[in-house]
Amino acid sequence: MKLPILSAAFVLGTSPLWAACADDAAVQTFVADYMANRPTKSLVADGTMEDALCTQAKVVAALQPHMGPVIGYKAGLTSKPAQERFKVDEPVGGVLYQNMMLEDGATVAVPWGARPVFEADLVLVVGDAAINQASSPDDVLTHVSAVRPFMELPDLTLAEGEAITAVSLTAVGVGSKLGVLGAEIPVTDAAAMTAALAEMTVTLSAGDGTILAQAPGKAVLGHPANSVLWLMSKGIELKPGDLVSVGSFGPLVPPQKAAGGARVSYAGLPGDPEVSVTFE
Repeated sequence: MKLPILSAAFVLGTSPLWAACADDAAVQTFVADYMANRPTKSLVADGTMEDALCTQAKVVAALQPHMGPVIGYKAGLTSKPAQERFKVDEPVGGVLYQNMMLEDGATVAVPWGARPVFEADLVLVVGDAAINQASSPDDVLTHVSAVRPFMELPDLTLAEGEAITAVSLTAVGVGSKLGVLGAEIPVTDAAAMTAALAEMTVTLSAGDGTILAQAPGKAVLGHPANSVLWLMSKGIELKPGDLVSVGSFGPLVPPQKAAGGARVSYAGLPGDPEVSVTFE
């Protein structure tokens, strides 16, 4: 199994000597709470990012029997406001599981987690392994086979009173729980798609049409493809077919504000695509 977020100190199946991983009992308690939608305790509340990465690897291994295999990666805290809120100067990373993915138009029971939220996101589908040598958004899109609308439905999981920090978020996998995937938009012209992703307007709306958030493509690290570059800078080696969730184009929204559903539109992408979900 490939570890979810790697640094130079990580080797498959091992952990850096200085990393204080959460113990197996704590990880199993987290997994039980996660699957039952129960608020849970932070795994490395006072730890370092190395502790969090080590813990995340154990969490991913423990969750795969329930959530299915890892099918990609996600970047979180990709907007400037989010980084300021969590007092960090770079994103955090986690993984995507096969069983978390739902089709466009899905109906989801509320709550889907202990602290459920939803957000406007986007997925890039890796086309070939040469993406690992990319050094710019243009390079990335040359090796992306498709773009997919994506509304992530994370679970912040941690109980009230538990500190939600970059470290505690990383340790539990950056909230991966559910996500609604739209249809593939093939990348036939990498340069045109690079420009469209930067200039598009992403709008998150409630079921009654109320606009909950709106942002340009550049709101994610200056360009959505920069999330791919960031993940690779942390040691991720992408392979054909991997999905990369680039991060939020706006705030995390609780389901109480959804008015029964949500929709994300991407004005400026080919066909002005959308993805939607109904909450019940």
